Amino acid sequence: MSTSTLGLLVGLLLTIAITTGGLLGLLLAVVLGGGGFLLGAQTDGDIDLGALRRGSRG
Repeated sequence: MSTSTLGLLVGLLLTIAITTGGLLGLLLAVVLGGGGFLLGAQTDGDIDLGALRRGSRG
């Protein structure tokens, strides 16, 4: 799936969230989408969420 297709899909899903759930639905969709993105990036090995817990002691 290309990046533009993924962007289109995300835009459509956010539109559905705001029309059905109002502002709270939109904010929840953005927060859950961001969490899903972070977990997916962790699984792919793009980011290391464990580094956030270690902080500067690492």
